[in-house]
Amino acid sequence: MESIVVFCGSSEGNDPEILECAYQLGATFAAEGITLVYGAAKIGIMGRVAQGALDYNGKVIGVIPDFLKLKEVFHSGLTKLIITENMHQRKLKMHDLSDGIITLPGGFGTMEELFEMITWAQLGLHQKPIGLLNVNGFYDELLAMLRTMVNKGFLKQEYYDILLVDNSIDGLLHKMKNYEPLPLPIWIKKDQL
Repeated sequence: MESIVVFCGSSEGNDPEILECAYQLGATFAAEGITLVYGAAKIGIMGRVAQGALDYNGKVIGVIPDFLKLKEVFHSGLTKLIITENMHQRKLKMHDLSDGIITLPGGFGTMEELFEMITWAQLGLHQKPIGLLNVNGFYDELLAMLRTMVNKGFLKQEYYDILLVDNSIDGLLHKMKNYEPLPLPIWIKKDQL
């Protein structure tokens, strides 16, 4: 994987372990030559991931819609800044620039980004590995809810397994590098991807 998009919060939250993990994820990307693609902010978890990569001479591409430039206080020291017209174009551009997806802790926006990428994978629109970095058990309840979806017959086990979960950076990257995507659905043609 040459580039990974990271979805995460524009807030810092209140768990220092999450902040440290975000910084270390960026530093790990830099050490492994992986380009970070993210939401362009210099604040919150987003800012920590970017700073971790930049502090170790990593390549960082920020993608932000024009209307959020001030609210999310975009990072001025990025390798490249891409400005889109809206949120949908932002997600599409981030997806197009990446070979994989990692989600760190965040709020509603982070969940929306994660679940859109999972849905696209379920529909066969992409076959990229999708990772969830479960820092300090942040996503334990979400994972329990997903298990309930499987147990109640609303989510197939094969789709549950699309989401790669680990509580360590190295463990998650290992799973992502060795990910075997589901075969494309028969009703999807290659030119539709």
